[in-house]
Amino acid sequence: MVVPELRPWRAAKPHVVRLADAVRPRLARAAAVTKPQLARLARAGKPQVAKVARPKTWQYTAGAATAGLALTAGVVTAAGPWDSSGQRTAERERAVALGRAGGTDHGSAPGAPGRTRPAPSAGPVLTGLGGVSTVKSAPDGKALADALRPLLRDPALGPRPAAAVMDVTTGRRLFGSGAGTGLTPASTTKIATAVAALSAMGPDHRLTTRAALEPDTKEVVLVGGGDPTLTARENAAGPASLRTLAARTAAALADRGVREVTLSYDTTLYAGDEKHPIGDNPNLALVSPLMADEGRTNDSASGPVERVEDPAADAARRFGKLLTSYGITTTAPGPSKATTRAETLAAVSSPPLSALVERMLTNSDNDIAEALARQTAIATGERADFAGAGQAIGSRLRELGLPLEGAAFKDGSGLDRADRLTPDLLTALLAKAADPSHPELRPALTGLPVAGFTGTLATRYSDGASGVVRAKTGTLSGVHTLAGTLVDEDGRLLAFAFMASGTDPGEPTASQQALDRIATALAACGCG
Repeated sequence: MVVPELRPWRAAKPHVVRLADAVRPRLARAAAVTKPQLARLARAGKPQVAKVARPKTWQYTAGAATAGLALTAGVVTAAGPWDSSGQRTAERERAVALGRAGGTDHGSAPGAPGRTRPAPSAGPVLTGLGGVSTVKSAPDGKALADALRPLLRDPALGPRPAAAVMDVTTGRRLFGSGAGTGLTPASTTKIATAVAALSAMGPDHRLTTRAALEPDTKEVVLVGGGDPTLTARENAAGPASLRTLAARTAAALADRGVREVTLSYDTTLYAGDEKHPIGDNPNLALVSPLMADEGRTNDSASGPVERVEDPAADAARRFGKLLTSYGITTTAPGPSKATTRAETLAAVSSPPLSALVERMLTNSDNDIAEALARQTAIATGERADFAGAGQAIGSRLRELGLPLEGAAFKDGSGLDRADRLTPDLLTALLAKAADPSHPELRPALTGLPVAGFTGTLATRYSDGASGVVRAKTGTLSGVHTLAGTLVDEDGRLLAFAFMASGTDPGEPTASQQALDRIATALAACGCG
């Protein structure tokens, strides 16, 4: 097999080149394995040259490797710019117009949402769906069971792992083992949160933070709108920047001849307890509608880190310092509520919801997940607390006709061990996101980490289905889950969910590798 020459992309697509360079050795190895077998069969005069033995779970024929290239370099080409963490933006044209993307504030200009459309990478993500594939029959259920059941018996997956595999084209379950059993889903809960939020608000929805002036008291109120991507970092001056908001606010005050103000902040958008049921945890800040940089105490953009004690007060203090730097004297900020008479001085908006969903899924961002759960509650008329968010997620999924028996939603992130999802529900969520009649849900697929390349799967599948599997991971002590999509060896788009509870807390890597072996076997099955 000849590996496609990718040199012309180098100048314009450096991110494609990096992925192509990573994929090319795997293509070459696959070709090296396949070519001698073909040659031997040809010399022997055997007619079944095309029927080379199926690869083992860690081997791939040239066809499977080519599918991997299509789902990596192809997806990257379609998706446009990537930021420093490897995250694609959901809307290429907005990122290009903005001329920037990256880190905490990889946003785009507010306004002009345009018509609903899939993310640009949706086509390659759905390679095996509909008319793209020439395969006319779904994989055989018995063959799938023969391939997967032995791997599900791995002791690293605990006493009763559950699994489901669905043909996305037909919506038919091809394999199930405890598929209707509600288990702790860990971070695969974020798939449900993504679908519910996109369904309730649409992919173009943005979250707005504003500064308002009370006309009689010269009080400036920083009003939290629930944007978890708001940043106060010095090198960030984009649309979701607290620095930008301060500059605009100071200019508006100067136009009014105001140089001294009382500063306060408003967090009344959300209700109930700000602290997650798990308590203080480096994986999550207090759930507040006002925060800067997710309340992080260092310059990280993802992963666990110590958080500030009060994210809203911290954001208001930083806003006050920025106002001072622009010539406005402020008091120390305190909590308040903007009245209906308050005049908006300036506002900044988050990236579109499609981009927030993608970042949440790729990096397993718990702060974004809880924010989107609260926003779903607000959009559906529920109370904006943990209970109301759970009710809102469930009601939106029910309206989509998804199977909710055995499911329970206690938070948006999956950190709560009382959450329950079934493999059937997880695969149905993914299939619904692929449904051509629901393009607004497509970011729930395009945001899934790519095995061996992005997000929480960047360091996994080094000797497996790298570039072929796209999946959300889920990990708590003793809990490991994996749910996503892949195009199998016969070109069919499959959704899968594998869930394991009661695993050995001291051997998390073994459990993750066991799940990865199952997904790799599914990709290599060719069970048609």
